[in-house]
Amino acid sequence: MEYTVVLTEDPDEPGVYNVEVPALPGCFTFGTGREEALAMAREAIHLYVETLRSEGEPVPEDVRPEIGRVAVAL
Repeated sequence: MEYTVVLTEDPDEPGVYNVEVPALPGCFTFGTGREEALAMAREAIHLYVETLRSEGEPVPEDVRPEIGRVAVAL
């Protein structure tokens, strides 16, 4: 299975990345550096899906969010 993840660097802790999995509500993690954050995301996704399956719940498909940039006049 593959899921889209969103990594954002923590503004208060440079080098720490927060990770969100849009298709899996409440599935968040973090890591020091991108590689650790992605490894933590793999583990979080695995545990999330494993829990859904053990409870007989459906496993959501990946969500590919539309990402764009918007200019705002201030």
